[in-house]
Amino acid sequence: MEKLRVGVFFGGKSTEHEVSIKSATSVVCNLDYSKYDVLLVGVSREGHFFFGERAIQWKLPSACGLLDELRRKGIKTVPSDADWVPEVMNEGIASVIDVAFPVFHGEFGEDGAIQGLFEYFGVPFVGASVLGSSIGIDKDVTKRLLRDACITTAKHMAFYRHENLDIEYEKISMHLGETLFVKPASRGSSIGVRKVHTKEAFDDAVINAFQYDNKIVVEEFVKGREVECSVLGNEYAEVSLPGEIVVNHEFYSYAAKYLDENAANLKIPADLPQNVMDNIRRIATQAYKVLCCEGMARVDFFVRDDGEVCLNEINTIPGFTREVSLYPKLWEATGLPYKDLLDRLIELALFRHKRENRLSHQYLGTVPSQEAVA
Repeated sequence: MEKLRVGVFFGGKSTEHEVSIKSATSVVCNLDYSKYDVLLVGVSREGHFFFGERAIQWKLPSACGLLDELRRKGIKTVPSDADWVPEVMNEGIASVIDVAFPVFHGEFGEDGAIQGLFEYFGVPFVGASVLGSSIGIDKDVTKRLLRDACITTAKHMAFYRHENLDIEYEKISMHLGETLFVKPASRGSSIGVRKVHTKEAFDDAVINAFQYDNKIVVEEFVKGREVECSVLGNEYAEVSLPGEIVVNHEFYSYAAKYLDENAANLKIPADLPQNVMDNIRRIATQAYKVLCCEGMARVDFFVRDDGEVCLNEINTIPGFTREVSLYPKLWEATGLPYKDLLDRLIELALFRHKRENRLSHQYLGTVPSQEAVA
């Protein structure tokens, strides 16, 4: 059986460029090379695409760790070929790969931008569609859709940059409480997020959040245990065992996630009553559908002391490092090994592409004659 050529896309213009490369390293090192040939596609911080190890080595120094790991494990990916550049420009990405596996986090990769490129060129791709990606990246839109579906989520207020004069701690705290979270609306990995208790800290947090986005979200503080689960599927979703993150910092910040290996402990399964565990999985399935997700997502919750489940956010391209990232760890604990998870994600991408190709892109009605129009 002929191997599929998988294009693994990583890096990008996002503030999570380095995190993306770590995730991609894990994906590339764990794909089944008896089934796939792998083409590395590195994207620089400026948005330039580089195909194959040689081009990436020359042009994307931040990916040196990825290339070193491949050499250490003796993994050979599809070699560079300068002739691909005009071919890709003229015929599209589908001319050099069979399926795309985007391992981007944050803007310009998780927000529907690259997904739109894949759809335009007719390339099957892993993960959510343009719509699901753009919904999932925007915390404000996500929360409004969840609220309309009667799914409990933290109360919030959203503000655009031009509304800066209306962002007053005194007024907002009257509605949301004295302790608040200030976040860029469309960033991941807790980048730009601050927990505040005073007006001065709040004002600084607003300035900080606007460095990353033109819309920010101010949320109430939800006191509860942090629980997450992984979802897999297109029309029909499967949900992993929920796991609990026990954080040793004030909250699960970027530094806690990536710079301090002792910042948190993970309990799988979470030590919760069975009815609460079942409720978490039910809500995760419902939210996955409401937010137009496909392929995969990690769903993050707070569980209050009384057992109430509050959905925090959804991540449509979760972290993929085998040692640290919760999405694959939760599936492994549920009985789906990492290699098999990657296979399933690629299968789902191909299935959706086949489904979408059944749709017509031409008008199928009867075109009226000129006499009828007259």
